[in-house]
Amino acid sequence: MAFIPYLNFDGNCAEAMQFYADLFGATDLQIMRYTDAPEGEDLPPSDRVMYSHIMLGDASLMASDHPPGMPAEDMAGVSVNHPVADKAEGQKLFDALAEGGTVMMPYETTFFSPAFGMVTDRFGTSWMIGVLTE
Repeated sequence: MAFIPYLNFDGNCAEAMQFYADLFGATDLQIMRYTDAPEGEDLPPSDRVMYSHIMLGDASLMASDHPPGMPAEDMAGVSVNHPVADKAEGQKLFDALAEGGTVMMPYETTFFSPAFGMVTDRFGTSWMIGVLTE
């Protein structure tokens, strides 16, 4: 069994998941909106995302928009950790996530990693990007 991060957005889930799929080179981007549900399911008529996921190897990232009419809350207290093989790969990802976002900890050498940083992207998702060590 694996833990799978499930993110919640306030109407921009499709844009965020497309960005993540492109950035991380993910496959199998799936987006299902409330309007995609079969008739008779008694779901609200909305273009908001009811379910989405991307795959990166055996790992997945799932997300949806808050349901229509439900108050949205900022994502807080959780970060998505994404390990990378080397500093250059991590720097590329970190810089892309930081564009329009907020750097919490610069991507730099630490006592526990050749490079590590924390950023909240423009969609409100907090990320930890770091080089894995042996």
